[in-house]
Amino acid sequence: MIKYEKYIWVSDMLKIEKLNQYYKQSHTLWDISLECKKGKCTCLMGRNGVGKTTLGKVIMGLLESESGSIVFDGRNITKLAAFTRASIGIGYVPQGREIFSSLSVKENLDIGVLANRHKIKKVPEKIYELFPVLKDMRERKGGDLSGGQQQQLAIARALCIDPLFLILDEPSEGIQPNIVQQIGDVIDYLTKEEKMTVLLVEQKLPFARKHGDDFYILERGSVVAGGEIKALSDEIIKRYLSV
Repeated sequence: MIKYEKYIWVSDMLKIEKLNQYYKQSHTLWDISLECKKGKCTCLMGRNGVGKTTLGKVIMGLLESESGSIVFDGRNITKLAAFTRASIGIGYVPQGREIFSSLSVKENLDIGVLANRHKIKKVPEKIYELFPVLKDMRERKGGDLSGGQQQQLAIARALCIDPLFLILDEPSEGIQPNIVQQIGDVIDYLTKEEKMTVLLVEQKLPFARKHGDDFYILERGSVVAGGEIKALSDEIIKRYLSV
């Protein structure tokens, strides 16, 4: 195991090496190796069913890996539980949002605050600055919000833990264009101003190209391409992303 020394600075917030994962008898992730640079947005791309969501869950600790390593900010976290990963600064917004529909907006956010790594007691005002609509709807139940508003709530709840690293799984899926733009603006703010590291699971090319710095493409559970977002060529798109 890699010993974690707080005074050692590493350029990669997340580094995965030769990660393998199985679901029952199915080998779902094959020797995955990738890096997410500090303060950058890395886009994880690929067609449906190639393992993107599975990889996000493995990073968060919601699924176990069979072999390989996950190093977060210099610390080997491969065997850590999900709640421990949250406590050291990993936030996760799952595909489908998974908010608590019977709880109010504020109660959903309060749940995020409970996992805050600085042990704060209330929702930071910055959350409402990033998502003003949530302040106006604090007492409304999560299930009464529109899909776009629920997505904003899910991201805000994850930000309440004050993460160093944020996993966003398909945040633009099924969302109206104006809110997609707002979510993109938040991603840009988090990476450029807050220097947060973001792993963006995304299928929409314009969104990925606009907000991403680097990319990796999965095909059948393996990394088949990667690099700076400007290297995402038409040839790569046609081969691995076209349907």
